[in-house]
Amino acid sequence: QVQLVESGGGLVQPGGSLSLSCAASGIIFSINAMGWYRQAPGKERELVAGIRSGGSTNYADSVKGRFTISRDNAKNTVYLQMNSLKPEDTAVYYCNADLLQHGSTSYRTYWGQGTQVTVSS
Repeated sequence: QVQLVESGGGLVQPGGSLSLSCAASGIIFSINAMGWYRQAPGKERELVAGIRSGGSTNYADSVKGRFTISRDNAKNTVYLQMNSLKPEDTAVYYCNADLLQHGSTSYRTYWGQGTQVTVSS
């Protein structure tokens, strides 16, 4: 059974930094894209950043220059370094991965359980 487990959320003051990580476990043949999404209260879930297996990245305009996504393919792990945090970054952050699980013939998207990030003084 594949699972994505996130860690690293918490409370931080405006201007501060947090680092999130998300590790995929289970028998995994291959992972294509991985990404981070967030959902604030009363809002729809939105893409924060994505990274493909080759390393190319994309970011939401609201986080460009402040957030950095990276991945360690050997560890099936994706990271999100968040700097210069703002109150509007407050949300539940979810990771996802398009991966090929043992016994499957097609890629599927899996989601983590979410981790709360709160930016407040």
